[in-house]
Amino acid sequence: MFGLGWPEIVALVVIALLVFGPEKLPQAASQAARTLRNLRRMANNARDDLRTGLGPEFADFDPADLNPKNFVRKHLTADLEDDWKSTTATATAEPATSYPAGELGYGEIPPYDSEAT
Repeated sequence: MFGLGWPEIVALVVIALLVFGPEKLPQAASQAARTLRNLRRMANNARDDLRTGLGPEFADFDPADLNPKNFVRKHLTADLEDDWKSTTATATAEPATSYPAGELGYGEIPPYDSEAT
């Protein structure tokens, strides 16, 4: 939850207890919870309105995909997964008995290059 651990949460509760006092702390907590609930409902309504406004062709639209990190991760990993599936499918479907030119067979020692780094 927001990267907070138990020590930070306990410190926030103690500070809230000192600031609001034991009498008004339950009221402040309920008001904060109500505000958070309203914000969450407003965000869900905005997302639903956006989906209905875009039409049926964007039914699977997720606003989180607009984040550049998610966008890049989704499209790059999809390509990598497709490549992985195609290479594993060909590797399991037909075992290689002959090697293409330039590739080493099983147990062959590669040539030694003294000029390589």
